[in-house]
Amino acid sequence: MEKILIVEDDETVLNFENLELSHEGYTTVTATDGRQAMELFEKENPDLVLLDIMLPELNGIEVLRRIRKTSQLPVILVTAKGETYDKVNGLNTGADDYISKPFAIEELLARISAVLRRSKASAPVKQQTKVQNREVELNLQSMTASVQNQSISLSKLEFLLLKLFMENQNKVLSRSQIIDNVWGKDYFIEENTVDVYVNYLRSKIDQPTKTEYIKTVRGVGYMMVN
Repeated sequence: MEKILIVEDDETVLNFENLELSHEGYTTVTATDGRQAMELFEKENPDLVLLDIMLPELNGIEVLRRIRKTSQLPVILVTAKGETYDKVNGLNTGADDYISKPFAIEELLARISAVLRRSKASAPVKQQTKVQNREVELNLQSMTASVQNQSISLSKLEFLLLKLFMENQNKVLSRSQIIDNVWGKDYFIEENTVDVYVNYLRSKIDQPTKTEYIKTVRGVGYMMVN
């Protein structure tokens, strides 16, 4: 079973998460501040980090930033209810998902399952390391992308979305298909979230090249053309 690093300074919440995840069969290690989290991250090699934002020593965003310097392992942020800035900042820094306190354990387990499944699905394919569409190139091993030979910055979800499009060029993908493949079948989001992320990709691909790579298929979804 996967190993999860739980980073939480609230003892009650930490014990709750640790007990429930252990009960579900996960191996758990726990940290109560940012510096301890980094030490355990390097020592324990976890499969996923459940990371509270409000931490002593180093806050969760800084811990996430340091993790992303060397690793793309899944990170789920735990945020205070209504803290939109923390959620956006966390996603932009490279978080795979977030959950707001207070939360039901069923929701947390579903999000962990979905994120781990996406992580496994996005593991580099040895037989094919690069996918290309005209001036856009995707490196599946390094999880990087370039447009007109210039590297572009992509979040984890943007990378997975672009990967899905480039592996299904000239195929129409519905919003529900995109959600199932990028976020996961157990993930609960509004379909218009897909539109938001497609617009993110267009700003990084279509606009610089002045070319329409991702077409809207009215009433259905999207298609990447080559």
